[in-house]
Amino acid sequence: MKSMNWINVFVAGSLSIGLFSSAAPIRAMAQELPRVFDASMPREQQIALAESAAPAEVSSKATVYVLGPKGYEKAREGSNGFSCFVGRHFLKPTETTIEPACFDAEGSRTLLPVYMHGEELRISGKSEEEIKADFVSGYKEGRYKYPSKPGFLYMMSSENRLSAITDQRTGIFPPHLMFYAPNMTTEDIGLDNESLAKLDYLGMTHPGAGYNLIVVIPKTSTPPASPAVR
Repeated sequence: MKSMNWINVFVAGSLSIGLFSSAAPIRAMAQELPRVFDASMPREQQIALAESAAPAEVSSKATVYVLGPKGYEKAREGSNGFSCFVGRHFLKPTETTIEPACFDAEGSRTLLPVYMHGEELRISGKSEEEIKADFVSGYKEGRYKYPSKPGFLYMMSSENRLSAITDQRTGIFPPHLMFYAPNMTTEDIGLDNESLAKLDYLGMTHPGAGYNLIVVIPKTSTPPASPAVR
């Protein structure tokens, strides 16, 4: 996997889980998804999309947020510490990403408020670049907090509409998991940057930084054949 590069990941602002430079395939966009994800999407459809990010055993007990005219609104209080919602960022005025995600308790505490504030700025008319600048300053000023321990978020939906950083193509990106790995480097997982770039199932967003994440795209595999019994 080439270096995973989120254009607005924590250091740059909103949790735009959407811009990847990756060897993983981006397939054709699902026709049923709107070009612009906004508050006009029916509430129940937003909830279903948000819940699709994680296994039902997790998402059915999570707090769920939907996008309203003034930002995210709580649609349901959860009981397991997880929070699910559908993120977005604008690629152009007529197109957004669609990013179903479910944070664990640590991400709900530290990262979800960052994303929600970014959406408030977006709805108030701020550009993606202005939102990015706000988050950069927010982390420098201590208004936002990085995860204080390892944890993860689910992005296992089959409706992840993300974009390729090289040419702004949008399409369905494979279901994947993201692990908070503050200050972790490629050496910590036994690799160097060149070796990591060759993998199509594993990546890091910002090695060595407080907002670093490990990205894992599960691969189906066939277990090795059992040795013949003589």
